[in-house]
Amino acid sequence: VQLQAFGGGLVQAGGSLRLACAVSGRTSSSFTLAWFRQAPGKERAFVAATRWTGSNTYYADSLKGRFTLSRDSARNTVYLQMNSLKPEDTAVYYCAARMNRVIQSNLAVDAAYTYWGQGTQVTVSS
Repeated sequence: VQLQAFGGGLVQAGGSLRLACAVSGRTSSSFTLAWFRQAPGKERAFVAATRWTGSNTYYADSLKGRFTLSRDSARNTVYLQMNSLKPEDTAVYYCAARMNRVIQSNLAVDAAYTYWGQGTQVTVSS
């Protein structure tokens, strides 16, 4: 499985960006995909997650209402729509995945994921 994240860039505070994570290779019905982010000098933090089948999505509490995860199964791509961006959203954003189902209590744990994309930089200017 390979993950490729793209769509990052420079945006002013209040603006929007849509990140994409393209998945190639064999997946499974229990495939779980997540977004994490890492700001300079900080630990990697959970953003959102979804399972390849079903419609459930999970978000970091602090990001609910601004970030939306969606999936295009035909394109094997997961999107992260980010609205009302703030300077504190500046980070490298990574998509991560695991072939097996990640239980809900572990969705925010980066060690639960096996595959990682290369990251895409998001910079929000004030």
